[in-house]
Amino acid sequence: MRLSVKLVVVFALVGVVGLWLVNILLMNAIPTPKRLTQGLEVNYSVSDAEFARSLQAFAQLPVASGNALTHLEDGEAIYAAKIAAIENAQYSVTFEVYEFYGDRAAKPMAEAFARAAQRGVAVHVLLDFVGSVRADNDWFVMMEDAGVNLHRYHAPSWYNLTNLNYRTHRKIMVIDGRIGFVGGANVGNDWIAEDGFSFRDHHFRIEGPVVSSIQAVFSDNWLNATGVLLEGQRYYPELDEVGDVTLQMVKSSPSEGHHRIRALKLYALAAAEQSFTATTAYFYPDDTFLEAILEARERGVEVRILLSGEEMDKGFVRNAGVNRWRDILAAGVEIYKYDEAMYHAKFLIVDETWSTFGSSNLDNRSFRINDEANLLVWSPDFTRELLDIVQQDMRVALRFTLDDWHQRSWYVRMYGRIASIFGAHY
Repeated sequence: MRLSVKLVVVFALVGVVGLWLVNILLMNAIPTPKRLTQGLEVNYSVSDAEFARSLQAFAQLPVASGNALTHLEDGEAIYAAKIAAIENAQYSVTFEVYEFYGDRAAKPMAEAFARAAQRGVAVHVLLDFVGSVRADNDWFVMMEDAGVNLHRYHAPSWYNLTNLNYRTHRKIMVIDGRIGFVGGANVGNDWIAEDGFSFRDHHFRIEGPVVSSIQAVFSDNWLNATGVLLEGQRYYPELDEVGDVTLQMVKSSPSEGHHRIRALKLYALAAAEQSFTATTAYFYPDDTFLEAILEARERGVEVRILLSGEEMDKGFVRNAGVNRWRDILAAGVEIYKYDEAMYHAKFLIVDETWSTFGSSNLDNRSFRINDEANLLVWSPDFTRELLDIVQQDMRVALRFTLDDWHQRSWYVRMYGRIASIFGAHY
């Protein structure tokens, strides 16, 4: 009898603890509430001073003129440029990325970080924990032994399970506080061609005053993660104007209640008068964003979206997203599927006048869960250069029509319905 009572007590305690753990898991996995819940209606365009003043203030980082950018296309060119910059670093290297893996991609970069640290450069590497689980632990040991300041961002712990869901999705690097890199590419073997296949992506090397803002975005997360403030000449030197492009950095940290990326894209969509062209790896926006797209079409705005097709690395996201496309396709939105490779670039171009690029997709993870970083482009000439890049990719993509949507098989539709249950976590 006593044994039975003890077993009942033990099972009861296990049940209580189990329910407590499940509750914590569920509560920590649920995204924080959206901050902008109402659609926007404005009577000016992205080329008006009113739009510039409002968005520049909202981004909370300075607008910087006099910048120069170099376009880097696909992984091999992106990684070669980054490693060359690391090899030439004299004072500091700061690096933040989501995915970091692969002996042909991450290992050479880890070795470059180690060499820089060994010659006395202050090297700070911030890797998302989830995104770097495929990395070889020997690379981490090598970097730390060489003197690299390495931190795995949001490593899970029993007392803070929020870390399981909130991740840094940023892809930024700064060399000596003078050269910055921003774009869509992570560091992984999938970005390096093998048998003619690699992820399609775009990145930019940046010089000029805006690099201080890129550094500030890294430093903010580094401070949050490590408690260490990066300051002084080696991180923030005086920067001269070197080009003619005006840029502004913007960061989004939903875990801290900042949903700037989502809000600025809704704002840009509301201000669009002629065209709204976006590229994204994943297209699963919330209902408010879909309604804003429909309102833009009602105003006569041409809406084009380029995204991954059959090569998407997360097929469940694609099928869940497609289930939500009927109304926007019926309204005349043009959706293009890039089937040449997994399409990973993230651009947004409005009225061929204003644009933004960086790490953020058009999905709920970017809008509500991940830490993201984008550059806003306030120069129409450079915006048109970005549009040319997107249109080149769009020429080899296939348009997905309303007829295609209706002709999907029943099991593809069912797959999408099941996957959409978890849509808020994409």
